Amino acid sequence: MKIHEYQAKDLISSFGIPVKKQILCYEAGQAELAYKELDREKVVIKAQVLTGGRGKAGGVKPAKSKEEAFTQAKNILGLTIKDFPVTKVIVTEAIDIESEYYISFVVDRHTKSVILMMCAEGGIEIEEVAAKNPEKILKFTIDPLVGLPDYLARKYAFVLFKEMTLVNQTAILLQKLYRLFIDKDASLAEINPLALTKQGELVIADAKITFDDNALYRHPDILALFEPTEDEKIEAEAKGKGLSFVRLDGEIGCMVNGAGLAMATVDMINLYGGSPANFLDIGGSSNPNKVIEAMALLLKDPKVKVVLINIFGGITRCDDVASGLLTAFKQLKTDIPVIVRLTGTNEKEGREMLSGGRFIIAKTMGEATHLAVEVSKK
Repeated sequence: MKIHEYQAKDLISSFGIPVKKQILCYEAGQAELAYKELDREKVVIKAQVLTGGRGKAGGVKPAKSKEEAFTQAKNILGLTIKDFPVTKVIVTEAIDIESEYYISFVVDRHTKSVILMMCAEGGIEIEEVAAKNPEKILKFTIDPLVGLPDYLARKYAFVLFKEMTLVNQTAILLQKLYRLFIDKDASLAEINPLALTKQGELVIADAKITFDDNALYRHPDILALFEPTEDEKIEAEAKGKGLSFVRLDGEIGCMVNGAGLAMATVDMINLYGGSPANFLDIGGSSNPNKVIEAMALLLKDPKVKVVLINIFGGITRCDDVASGLLTAFKQLKTDIPVIVRLTGTNEKEGREMLSGGRFIIAKTMGEATHLAVEVSKK
């Protein structure tokens, strides 16, 4: 789960890490009032959307007067950044930056622990640094039984700074950010950039925090911040119906039983030159109603040109899947081709039920995938 920059900064502040004052605005007139309230010569207007690349998209602009704050806020509130419409901005004090740094804690699946990532070149080009000069991003594994005591925090702070005043500030920041990461079950806690001002002060210029969805039941305060996208609403609806669904960008809708087979199906579609529209696992149930729900979910996506149903019958009975499909297409009116591969428990019965109708029957996974790719390109 993602949260906005202003929410991340509020959370960081609650753990004792100082941040500059920020005022959330939904209208340009509110930004004008915010400029007056901050009482600073220069402020920054920043779009609040759940995606990166705001600066390059024109979503971060300075203002040196209340009139300019109004104009910039009005322009930003009219933007759409990576399909996210901007409905709110923050007005915050501008920072006189001398240099920028990157700090984050993230879960690392390889070491099965949290790692601290640090770089002396932060800011909007951090992705370019990661791509072209990955050796500049330093990684330190945090032992979960040790955590981040003073001596380690200071050791890591020396990676970025040599001056003791800055080392001490950074060490304290690292410890508090790590405590937030652990206490709130975060999957990412990122400060980018951590700005060093010309006055020698360390300032959090931007922050990003994401959370483990499976731990949100322990954090109702965090769950209350959730602003789902349309895709996330669909995924949540599917989860409530016992389906595992993730929308992708392709044209071949997939309905599969079992996460492993679903991943293999997505991989084979890509291997054969196609593009999957989704990951959809209906699980091991033989309930025909689940098949109906899954089919309705697939057909909601306007990009889908063909549906590939790949069933390996173990607990799931192929004849029950066939029954669900027949029932579903009595209710759903669509001309989209449907390719079905049924293998396993009651596969013969299932194929016989579907033969002679609107379904294209394939006997193997390879045959079914080839057909789906060919149909999607017509």
